[in-house]
Amino acid sequence: FESMAGSMGIAHTRWATHGGVTRENAHPHADCSGAIAIVHNGIIENFQELKAELAAKGHSFKSETDSEVIAHLIEDNYKGDLEKAAFEAAKRLRGSFAVLAVSAKEPGKIVCFKRESPLLVGLGNGEMFAASDATPIVEYTRRVVFLEDGEAAALTKDSAKFYSLDDWKPLEKKASTVEWSAEDAGKNGYSHFMLKEIFEQPQALKAVIAQDEKNLAAFAEELKKAKRVIAVACGTARHSAVIGKHMLDRVAGKDIEVLIASEFEYFADRVEPGTIVLAVSQSGETADVLDGLRRSKAKGARIMSIVNVKGSSIDRLSERSLYLNCGPEIAVASTKAFMAQCAVFYLLAHAMAGKLEKAEGDLRLLSGLVQQELDAANGKMKEIGEELAKKQNAYYLGRGVNYAIALEGALKLKEISYVHAEGMPAGELKHGTLALIEKGTPVFLLNPEDYTYYESLSNGIETRARGAKLFGLSNKENKAYDEWIRLPETIDALLYPFLSIVPLQLIAYYAAVARGNDPDKPRNLAKSVTVK
Repeated sequence: FESMAGSMGIAHTRWATHGGVTRENAHPHADCSGAIAIVHNGIIENFQELKAELAAKGHSFKSETDSEVIAHLIEDNYKGDLEKAAFEAAKRLRGSFAVLAVSAKEPGKIVCFKRESPLLVGLGNGEMFAASDATPIVEYTRRVVFLEDGEAAALTKDSAKFYSLDDWKPLEKKASTVEWSAEDAGKNGYSHFMLKEIFEQPQALKAVIAQDEKNLAAFAEELKKAKRVIAVACGTARHSAVIGKHMLDRVAGKDIEVLIASEFEYFADRVEPGTIVLAVSQSGETADVLDGLRRSKAKGARIMSIVNVKGSSIDRLSERSLYLNCGPEIAVASTKAFMAQCAVFYLLAHAMAGKLEKAEGDLRLLSGLVQQELDAANGKMKEIGEELAKKQNAYYLGRGVNYAIALEGALKLKEISYVHAEGMPAGELKHGTLALIEKGTPVFLLNPEDYTYYESLSNGIETRARGAKLFGLSNKENKAYDEWIRLPETIDALLYPFLSIVPLQLIAYYAAVARGNDPDKPRNLAKSVTVK
């Protein structure tokens, strides 16, 4: 980049949805003349209709993407004013989009507009930025403006003007300050972001305690009063919500539902007014979660959230939010955000039960226990990870609250090492999956000495009888384990999920490294899933 001339540019890291991963499909996309170029995040639902219409007018397309139609649509409306052309083009688009557009005929200007996909503007001194989130621009400015759906901006190096996509009338927008720095988003001597973030978990637990206590108390009271609470989340965040369900039930006697966000849309239209829909998301931009929130809010539901990124779309859509406070998480595979999400649920459950001081003390103690694990277990987890890297399959078993850790441990392994892994309730093993267990099959048994201990142990022994190599994660040694992964003793059984996940994160990390994978950037996956 140092050798390139110019003071303006647009770029996009494409996650392929329409068309293969090819040079022709890569962004930016240009119009027929090459004078107008765009980058686009999202999905244009009516691109085939628009493409046929534009082709009939003589437009020639070079890619298979839905995004390219935007450049040609702007060209079709261009009459010497990029802003007006973008405004007219945006009217024709259906779907989700965050678009940056430039024209060689108007050098020094970027026009950006959005609907559903995230977009923010960074305000610098003699420089302006536009991005999907703050991470790539925080090195240059911490002052940002979040664009809402149906909003646009026109940027030069010295100015940022904001408009409504409804009528292109000017808007007054307030800037927010990003609370973390560029240093927080660095590797700080670690070989990968994932490893750094695993080792940041003791600090993440302490940071969660720094909640606004009035906000936490109000949040807890709203959940207590609600007749129905539905938690919606995806992937790792959903696993934290399942753990949260157990915590709220066992500590506060509050039952909540947990739904996968991509499935929630099929129920959202039947959500009753007054229902609390609780969104759990690290980024605050997860498309499936946002879609369900919008649908349920239109039906009178109340939106509350647990997020890491303040000012994110989910945060702005919510009546009230609790924050993870764990700083930027860069690696695609979530680790410290998962730990923080579980900790927020732990605080929330105890706040609902009038036991907040106990929870804060427990989390301080837990922070030290996690640090002990990291100090003691790193070498052993590396050996197990390298062993697992040579396998084709692995299975993770747990009961009760530990089932969610079985799911999360399996997800970590498969998403970064590409070893097939399956997490399941230990009691379900005999209903089909036991047929897959053979000599040498790795089985990880979540087996802390809690209310699930003996039944889970029995299920683990069943797998060993079929030839499995049984890894027991427990605070109590047992001869049934081929290998014991020792967990620290703790004062509350609901703290064991925090302690169980740490060795599984490390094992997955070292398995990925042993297979030559980049654990920070697993194939085919994105950190923030902003398309459905």
